[in-house]
Amino acid sequence: MKRFVKQWDESDVSDAMHIAHQSEKEVWEEVNCLNCANCCKKMTPTLTKTDRHRIATHLGLSLKAFKEQYLAYDKDDKDWRMQQQPCVFLNETSNMCRIYAHRPADCRGFPHLVKEPINQFAHIHQQNIKYCPATFLWVEKMMEKIEFNKH
Repeated sequence: MKRFVKQWDESDVSDAMHIAHQSEKEVWEEVNCLNCANCCKKMTPTLTKTDRHRIATHLGLSLKAFKEQYLAYDKDDKDWRMQQQPCVFLNETSNMCRIYAHRPADCRGFPHLVKEPINQFAHIHQQNIKYCPATFLWVEKMMEKIEFNKH
C-alpha cells in the first residue's frame, strides 16, 4: 500500500481528482468515524492562530491559559499541538468531540483525502493509513482504479 502511494506521488495520473472524489464518496458510504476516532486517540492536530483564539474564547480562557493548559509547542515544526493523546476534548464513550463546532481546522479537514494537487498529499496519506480506516479504504479503492498499480 505504501509502495502504491509512493508510485502515485511520482506519477501523473490525469484523472486522479475524478478517481479521488469517486473513491471518497464510496468510502463515506462505508465508514462511520464515530466507530473509530483514532484520529483523536492517536494523532495530534496542529492548531492555527485562528484555532487557538477560537477555542480559547469558547472555553472562556485567555490565550495564554489555553496554551498552558492544553497545548505544546513543537520547535522542529514550529507548530502548536495538543499536549496529550487521546485528545482531551474527546468523549471516549461516544467518540465525539466536546468542542466539535470549535475544533481545529486540521480536525475539520481530516482525513484530508481529496486535496489538490492530489499527488502532493501522498505523504499525508502514507501517514494516515496507519491510523485511519477511511484513509486505508480510500487508498485501497484508489489502488483498484489507478492503472499503474495493476502491473
